[in-house]
Amino acid sequence: MIDWDDVRYFLAVARGGSVRAAAERLGVNHSTVLRRVGQLEERLGVNVFEKLPSGYRLTAAGEEVLEFADQMEASSHQLETRIFGRDQSVRGLLRVTLAPPLATHLLMPDFADFARLHPDIEMDILSSGELANLTNREADVALRVVYDRKTLPLNLHGLKGPEVFGAVYMSCDRLAAWRAGAADAVRWIVISIHGIPDWAREVRTAGVPFRVTDAEAQIAAVRQGIGMTTLPCFVGDADPLLARVPGTGLHMYGTLWLLTQGETRKTKRVRLFTEFVSSRLAAYAPLLAGLSISRD
Repeated sequence: MIDWDDVRYFLAVARGGSVRAAAERLGVNHSTVLRRVGQLEERLGVNVFEKLPSGYRLTAAGEEVLEFADQMEASSHQLETRIFGRDQSVRGLLRVTLAPPLATHLLMPDFADFARLHPDIEMDILSSGELANLTNREADVALRVVYDRKTLPLNLHGLKGPEVFGAVYMSCDRLAAWRAGAADAVRWIVISIHGIPDWAREVRTAGVPFRVTDAEAQIAAVRQGIGMTTLPCFVGDADPLLARVPGTGLHMYGTLWLLTQGETRKTKRVRLFTEFVSSRLAAYAPLLAGLSISRD
């Protein structure tokens, strides 16, 4: 019989286009990938890849193998999800994916409370800019800000949370200097991959943009008085060093959803977590909407 683990390595090379990319994705060394692919080729009696200067390309036989390998992967995920859904224990692994600002500036105290309530649940908090695939069991629960509900995959089960708003902020010291007539340019601080949103171009600035690569650097830059930036209200309003820029209004990022998939949502630890976090999010609704404090 074909070893499913060998097939996983084959899929990683086929999708990554190189042994190196596959090794990084799977968290193993180069030789392990080569050995696993070699085992699959030996078992099948064909070469599944052609090595080129630009990387690995599927052979004709490899193309056929890929079709069935995709089906094997889908069946494996379906089996895992079905069995996982029968698990009604309050111990084991729970993987939660969300954007870094939500983890760092809003929900980490709540995750800590949940962990203290359920010490036998092993929690993986996957806070990154990349969207984990719930269907492929890369995570069990996702918290996502969604602008258009129609973009949510139909196979996901969603609990609708509060709406999330943002505003334009600068440091309190910079705002005081600006009001006093400081002549130096006010710059937009932007995350490189996002740039300045269209609605924000109505706010006049004289300086060239100041670019960073992540949200934490963005917050640090605005605290230093470099200029102004757009932040979620739950970040900006909670920071005593920041103030909203006068004359600017709120803008809506979207609605916060708690998402689970198929049988996964029936497990006890997933149900406990989603119910717990949903109640906490409801309490945060004014903060998320930018209504928790008054501003000039």
